[in-house]
Amino acid sequence: MPVRHAIAALPDLLVSQIAAGEVIERPASVLKELLENALDAGASNIEVRLEGGGIRRIAVTDDGHGIPPEELALAFTRHATSKIRSLSELEAVASMGFRGEALASIASVARTALRSRTADAAHAWELEGQNQQHPEAASGNPGTTVDVRQLFDHIPARRKFLRTENTEYGHCVTALERIALARPDIGFRLFHNDKATRHWRSGSIEQRILDVLGEEFVSQSINIGQTQGLISLHGLIIRPAHARSRTDQQFLYVNGRFIRDRLVSSAIRQAYSDVLHGDRQPAYALYLNVDPNTVDVNVHPAKHEVRFRESGAVYKFIVQTLNAELAQSQAEHQSTAPDSSASVMSFPAASPSYPAGGMSSTTPSAPLQPSYRHQGRFDLQSSPAPAGEQWQKLYAPLPEAQAPAAFSEPTSAGATLPASEPGSAAEELPLGIAIAQLHGIYILSQTQHGMILVDMHAAHERVVYEQLKQAMDARDLPCQELLVPVVFQASETDLALVENHQESLLELGLKINPAGPTALAVRAVPALLARGDIEALARHVLQDLNNIGSSAQLTQQRNELLATMACHGAIRANRRLTLDEMNALLRRMENTDRADLCNHGRPTWFYWSIADLDKLFLRGQ
Repeated sequence: MPVRHAIAALPDLLVSQIAAGEVIERPASVLKELLENALDAGASNIEVRLEGGGIRRIAVTDDGHGIPPEELALAFTRHATSKIRSLSELEAVASMGFRGEALASIASVARTALRSRTADAAHAWELEGQNQQHPEAASGNPGTTVDVRQLFDHIPARRKFLRTENTEYGHCVTALERIALARPDIGFRLFHNDKATRHWRSGSIEQRILDVLGEEFVSQSINIGQTQGLISLHGLIIRPAHARSRTDQQFLYVNGRFIRDRLVSSAIRQAYSDVLHGDRQPAYALYLNVDPNTVDVNVHPAKHEVRFRESGAVYKFIVQTLNAELAQSQAEHQSTAPDSSASVMSFPAASPSYPAGGMSSTTPSAPLQPSYRHQGRFDLQSSPAPAGEQWQKLYAPLPEAQAPAAFSEPTSAGATLPASEPGSAAEELPLGIAIAQLHGIYILSQTQHGMILVDMHAAHERVVYEQLKQAMDARDLPCQELLVPVVFQASETDLALVENHQESLLELGLKINPAGPTALAVRAVPALLARGDIEALARHVLQDLNNIGSSAQLTQQRNELLATMACHGAIRANRRLTLDEMNALLRRMENTDRADLCNHGRPTWFYWSIADLDKLFLRGQ
């Protein structure tokens, strides 16, 4: 039986160490807190010096407004801050920090020195940790330097959980990258063991993304820019064909603050749901700006999470914005090899606001690697949704193959051109003109400045799938009454959700009613899903309604069924196609959303330019 101790107030040092345990996990956590303080100080340049991966030393120097000498001791006091004064300021906080715990927590687990000078001071003042109450005169430029040494040196139980110096240094670089991507208007320099490793000058958000994430990320991304009332979303998202196996390039900012939010992450995954292959992960650098009064940043000690007042509206806005970009065909035939320099990247809308405060050379023995060009879009409208009797025709949208036609190059209108003049027709057609079928699987197409190879089954599968979705949307969502309702046990929360979201459930094709004080009965479901696990479906929908105020579960399950139908309805391998049939498929691809990927996330076509082919054969060398 545990021994009872008398209730007593904890010592201040222990209180600070407990607080440090919530936010100070490793050197990168210290660096994050110090960088955020530097941002709030109005810095325009920040210098970071690390030793031993940050374990031995972390020094952050800024050129901000500095701290007066009479306030230096207060900076080490818990819950002392210059950033908020009232609850109303907390509810609309625009600064990065506001808890007033950072320096006190850090000083409780490491040797910490603070040196600062205001613009009108004759010299700087320095304070060594919490024990020194009166600062001493020191030399230094206007701004502040926080020097943290020997992290967890006197707390062996915490220090033993630290990794190698290289590992901890890597986490520090990641923390710096997250801050730097949020504030391109500030210059950053990083030194490790007195060696310069990073230097990012202040500039545009486009240049900062290029500096931090690299040219490859930029060249493989789509620009996002959408504003709707008091909410806006800007940045870059990776094209689905270049999705990654890891989540290390996912940068999301809300009002300039890096966060890991399940709601927003779920919205991004939902937007990519039709175009990701297997377990591939999207990469992105997205900046979401909302009214500060509609978001609560005071829900996590490390400020990694936020809570939106209108979570459902935020979710829908993100899904719709990203869907609108991903739905457009992300490919455009280029007359020349695309320029991969930074100058080709620009956001289609204003940059986010900030809180106040090619191919390599080949040899004949090396295989030619295709250039998966995605530098623009087919600027074409989607095909109208079929309805009524056209529904069944979706499964055989191409005419049956007849005897092979003589070699000619049909245009989209069906006329033919002499074989000697292919380029004149290809100028108007992004996917060119079909000239042959390879091994009963691929279509070879000639464009004005190169050639394209199309996987006919994957391409046709996407065309049919998108037409099925449009047809379903045009006919609304047909509902099927159940002869025997599906009854399942439910919590009081679930019963309240059903009562409060009856209209939303009916729009989704679901009729759910209470069947007792602790039970719900499903009486109707969408017709396409009537043979599925109805109880699991209902529970998932209620969970979505509870988390985000809306549900994507029905859409996901519906799309999975339509994807299966499209796969079985698409043309199969080894079916011989005429040139007219091949060109009909190319034209449909040009008018179909997401036509560069099948609904399993696999590419439908590749492109080689004349320059690529010339390299293979060493022409002009």
